[in-house]
Amino acid sequence: MIVDKVIVNNKAGLHAKPASLFVQKANEFKSEIYIKKETTRVNAKSIMGVMILAVQKGDEIQIEANGDDEKRAIEQLKQMIENRFDFVDEV
Repeated sequence: MIVDKVIVNNKAGLHAKPASLFVQKANEFKSEIYIKKETTRVNAKSIMGVMILAVQKGDEIQIEANGDDEKRAIEQLKQMIENRFDFVDEV
């Protein structure tokens, strides 16, 4: 199992389109993947779970992956968040 933390810095947090993109990416991996905000831990492959977290800009989340491709899963999901989902934030 690999666990890593990341700060969400895109304007929308993990709502709507970013949440959908995150879940799609998580579903590309065989590993079990969870994200945690404070004390709430949800399945990262579930759009409802991700939306329940209500992650906002500036929130720190923990990404956990367990399985054959866990390292690649963590790296790619963390990179997606750090790159702000490749969105250009409005000023």
